[in-house]
Amino acid sequence: MPTTPPNDDAVAPAAPPVEARCNACPLRRHALFEEPTSEEIELVQSLKKREHRLQAGETLIHEGQTDAPLYTLLEGWAFRYKTLSDGRRQILSFLLAGDFIGVQQKMGDAAAHGVDALTDAAFCVFQRDSLWELHRRSPTMGFNITWLTAHEESMVDDTLLSVGRRSAEERIASMLILLFKRAASLQADAGREGVPFPLTQQHIADGLGLSLVHTNKTMRKLERRGLHRIEGGRLYLRDVRTLARLADLWGDGRPPQRPLV
Repeated sequence: MPTTPPNDDAVAPAAPPVEARCNACPLRRHALFEEPTSEEIELVQSLKKREHRLQAGETLIHEGQTDAPLYTLLEGWAFRYKTLSDGRRQILSFLLAGDFIGVQQKMGDAAAHGVDALTDAAFCVFQRDSLWELHRRSPTMGFNITWLTAHEESMVDDTLLSVGRRSAEERIASMLILLFKRAASLQADAGREGVPFPLTQQHIADGLGLSLVHTNKTMRKLERRGLHRIEGGRLYLRDVRTLARLADLWGDGRPPQRPLV
């Protein structure tokens, strides 16, 4: 009986990515993150369930979801948001590698906001009771969670200041500097060759409470003044001092050294 010859052109399914152990986490090589003890790494490893990957545009946490675990963003970008009944969206914060996600839900019955992947992204997934275990088994790690939560609140406070008091130019200047500095802290070259910038103008408008038309006009105005350039999906700051004066930031926008869960 004739047999079907093998198809040499057939593509084998891609093997799943190998999950790194916490003691070999690629984020720990960055000076941005504090050096943990071996006991703290073992504790985090014991609570980690798996890694979860999403494509750009997919949802990690739905608004109102009651069963979401805790996550650390391992690679890629994401954002937290709330929507109104008519579909209008307010982006609360943009998430970069190392950010801890889901604490707010643990303080209530359901997620008060959603989280979407802005780019292809990978997340470390932790047990749902990880928050309590970290506090119970390591006071230092418990404090780290408190620090991360307070730091995220401070970033939301700055966004509120922008939406409430800054002009359109000041809002966009502030966002560009803060996101540039955060992304640059995750690069070996500290942003000398630019940083990834996957935001569309709609994301910027939704994050700053501006119309899309106003966002477009203001972005072009700042670029014509030689303050920044966005090209090939990357952001380049061309006149940081002028942009910082325009943004009226407290400090230089550089993120402080922080713990990593």
